[in-house]
Amino acid sequence: MTATAAEQNHLSPTSHPQRWLILGVICLAQLTVLLDNTVLNVAIPSLTRELDASTADVQWMINAYSLVQSGLLLTAGSSADRYGRKKMLITGLALFGIGSLVAGLAQSSAQLIAARAGMGIGGALLMTTTLAVVVQIFDDTERVKAIGVWSTVSSLGFAVGPLIGGVMLDHFWWGAIFLINIPVAVIGLVAVARLVPESRSSTGERPDLLGALLSTIGMAAVVYAIISGPGHGWASGQVMLTAFIGVAVLTGFVLWELHIPYPMLDMHFFRNQRFIGAVAGAILVAFGMGGSLFLLTQQLQFVLGHGPLEAGLRTAPLAVSVIVLNLTGLGARLVPKLGTPVTIAAGMGLLAAGLAAIALLGRDGYGGMLLGLVVMGAGIALAMPAMANAIMSAIPPEKAGVGAGVNGTLAECGNGLGVAVLGAVLNSRFAALVPTAVGAASLPAALAAASGEGERRRITDAFASGLETSQLAGAAAVLAGGLLAAVLLRRAERGESARADPAAAAA
Repeated sequence: MTATAAEQNHLSPTSHPQRWLILGVICLAQLTVLLDNTVLNVAIPSLTRELDASTADVQWMINAYSLVQSGLLLTAGSSADRYGRKKMLITGLALFGIGSLVAGLAQSSAQLIAARAGMGIGGALLMTTTLAVVVQIFDDTERVKAIGVWSTVSSLGFAVGPLIGGVMLDHFWWGAIFLINIPVAVIGLVAVARLVPESRSSTGERPDLLGALLSTIGMAAVVYAIISGPGHGWASGQVMLTAFIGVAVLTGFVLWELHIPYPMLDMHFFRNQRFIGAVAGAILVAFGMGGSLFLLTQQLQFVLGHGPLEAGLRTAPLAVSVIVLNLTGLGARLVPKLGTPVTIAAGMGLLAAGLAAIALLGRDGYGGMLLGLVVMGAGIALAMPAMANAIMSAIPPEKAGVGAGVNGTLAECGNGLGVAVLGAVLNSRFAALVPTAVGAASLPAALAAASGEGERRRITDAFASGLETSQLAGAAAVLAGGLLAAVLLRRAERGESARADPAAAAA
């Protein structure tokens, strides 16, 4: 779907000399949305104590946001194309600000989970419209650089969330991590209203509301089964039924998308091996980052005894390494030299190595954890530009926004599943080592119910062992994803070369 000539002229860079200022505004909104994917991790102990939240409650506080957002990303992008990208950007900022206010004033786990789901709706609108605006206001000569800045902010949002959360929790109560979004939303609303040009496609596709509903319900059911599996038993009727419903609904979603003229998720993308390879890498990077940060903040606070600010500061090397290497453009320079498959494999191999180093060397001190965080940051900085380049080059330019929406959707799902799957591995290992603590809703509850110092030590050791096992599982998943992405991308490149030069391929 392409813009009309009038729209293209209206959105030309010469008509918008403030395009870099606009980029700064929308990157601020983008950063706020992405921070909310990770900032809550460092507040887990506070939420556990003050809201009497169980482990499952905490996981739903995190997953409610990412799952609603991922389920609505493509529909939000389609709505922006149809009704106006500026209108949807303003709507997203307003919904995100209102949701943040409700979350900051929540008095129970259920209220906070509901508020996070509402924030996910605003986040979906922001995630899609920010990139759409970037594509519209920059021409071909500057667009790659602009999207690179946007991507760097995206990576940074995942990394610095724990640090910001730690600073806020050290000085305020847990609700402040949400209320701080409100002034950002207000500033964003004013700036967008004054600076961002309106744009829409005259032949915008109809929003796929049923597809959004099916994908959200299906993902929620599957993740609920994963979360509740350790507590209820993987073979229990409740878990099996929920998993079956999730798989059945997701199957219905696929069938629906294949038979409607305006699908939320164009299944034809998945015939392209380059796209599949890049998306597989993006999912597993999000899986490893989301799950590892969820585990890391618990390790720093529950096992090593650090406060929220100390825990946030100790995760800062991950953010610093991502920032430094992204600003130097290391990944972008290595892609032409090494090739996309090798660059992605190397980056995800480093990410997996960092996770393994934290698991094996970070249990009793910070030195091994520091090494792991730096190596993880190097891997993210190396893999992310290569994957973004592979995704954008695998789809037609006129469908770049839809392709970015697909990538964002699956990355959000990867983040939510990382928290759910690695959290489930942690809970299963903990329950296997300390059967007497299975009935406790969280580690603090299990420690409070312990009869003596010896039992408390055994419970803490079991929790640390569960963290180690789950971190190693995340490392294995990321490494497998990197190898899979590299193989698929290499195969796609060979196929493209053969089609471009049949004589050379035959020789």
